[in-house]
Amino acid sequence: QVHLVESGGGLVQAGGSLKLSCAVSGGIFSLINMHWYRRAPGKSRELIASITTNNITDYADSVKGRFTISRDNAKTTAYLQMNSLKPEDTAVYYCRWGMTNYWGQGTQVTVSS
Repeated sequence: QVHLVESGGGLVQAGGSLKLSCAVSGGIFSLINMHWYRRAPGKSRELIASITTNNITDYADSVKGRFTISRDNAKTTAYLQMNSLKPEDTAVYYCRWGMTNYWGQGTQVTVSS
């Protein structure tokens, strides 16, 4: 059973930064791609960042240039560094284990204007 736990969310002013973590247990972390999604109020969940097993990254246009996804295989943890945050980045952020049904519980990010 794979278990994912996000942390690092919170309240930040526009222009600020946060770093989210996704700690993974129960699986072979180094062998699977990791993804970050978010669900804003009243919207569907969207894929915003992905990282492959060999550290190739991809981003949604809405976060490109501001967010950075990374991974530490030794710590079995994925990260999402979020800079230049905007009020429209307010959402619950989730990590996902590959393209499986294993998700974290989510962490709330609120950006005030």
